[in-house]
Amino acid sequence: MRKINIGLLGCGTVGTGVAKLLFENKDLITARVGADLNLKWVADIDTAADRGIHFPAGVLINDARKVLDDPEMDIVIEMIGSEGVAKEFMLQAIDNGMHIVTANKALLAAHGNELFAAAAGKGVDLAFEASVGGCMPTIKSMRESLVGNHIRSMSGILNGTCNYILSKIEDEGISFENALAEAQRQGYAEADPTLDVGGFDTAHKIAIMAALAYGMEINLNDVYIEGISRITPLDIQFAVQFGYRIKLLAISKLQDNRVEARVHPTMIPFKNLLTSISGTVNAITISGDAAGDILLYGRGAGMMPTASAVISDIVDIARNILSGTVRRVPPLSYQRESIRTIPVLPIDDLVTHYYFRFAAMDRPGVLSKISGILGKYDISIQSVQQKGRKTNGSVPLVMLSHRAKEADVKCALAEIRDLNVVSDEPVLIRIEDDGLD
Repeated sequence: MRKINIGLLGCGTVGTGVAKLLFENKDLITARVGADLNLKWVADIDTAADRGIHFPAGVLINDARKVLDDPEMDIVIEMIGSEGVAKEFMLQAIDNGMHIVTANKALLAAHGNELFAAAAGKGVDLAFEASVGGCMPTIKSMRESLVGNHIRSMSGILNGTCNYILSKIEDEGISFENALAEAQRQGYAEADPTLDVGGFDTAHKIAIMAALAYGMEINLNDVYIEGISRITPLDIQFAVQFGYRIKLLAISKLQDNRVEARVHPTMIPFKNLLTSISGTVNAITISGDAAGDILLYGRGAGMMPTASAVISDIVDIARNILSGTVRRVPPLSYQRESIRTIPVLPIDDLVTHYYFRFAAMDRPGVLSKISGILGKYDISIQSVQQKGRKTNGSVPLVMLSHRAKEADVKCALAEIRDLNVVSDEPVLIRIEDDGLD
């Protein structure tokens, strides 16, 4: 039986899960692949930690170069994370003719174009199923199951930490700060949660998915990113009254040869399946011209769900090795010569529906002043609510708009902010609801 040698760089949470599956499910994987997937090396700077695994003698080492310089190495699994040394090791492995498996979405979003070009030049596979959506077959579905579809749009909850926090705010009426603290106590949020709650982790993922969907170069720089730190229980209550829930969504659409790629809190109607996704679960809807809408749902992070996706990539590459093929499925779904630069729609050009909340003084004529400014910028109001307890002489004034242009909305809100009858920064939340059109 053919032996396929594997080296694992980084044995933290997910790396440990990968090692566990390769050891504990070895017979199952061998029966399905028809080869011995031999975890020859596991390199980590900490070789003393108790990972709950019995490593065969000599497998666990602290020298990554030993893996990268091994002429018998077939597949290198990069589980180091971040961008610096991970990129260096990945490029060296590629240069040495080794196939790569990674879950490093930050690295791929920032440097993926370079890495995929290097892998193509050396004729090796670079697989990354676990980089988006954990155990959900997000990448595989886009590259293979939907290969005959023009992808029209994608919309996803792709960060479990943010989804957990928003669920806690809605269910318990607590503040963002208290919900974040609970997420940290539960181990769902890092001590520095900026990457998650700031929307950056989600942006890495939608940048990768947009490239797969539309045949474009990965473009993280132009993704619009807005986090959830300004979401309050009051906004969530108003959203529910209007028939919506607030989720941090990654949204991408192709229209007029420009791609929308944006991450921000979004109000979506109860009928949208994504409203039922609570806690730390991830989900994404993908709309194709032939398949229609499909929903993928599952654990987006964690040791074993992510390790499961990594193993699927290892097996795909192992099967390629056994059949004497390489790059049978293009890593970014399109043949390299068909990948092009497609401009990303600037957020100021976005046209959508909006939720506005103003802290307005409880005086006659306030509504007409605000409405007049909105009308000046061609922003038509569909619904208004003015109720709630008075705070420092102000009451919440909430409006839902018809479709408007983001640039006009920003100008209007800047003018409203300067009114002496508005006591706080206006709140804006974008709405995705085709039923409002």
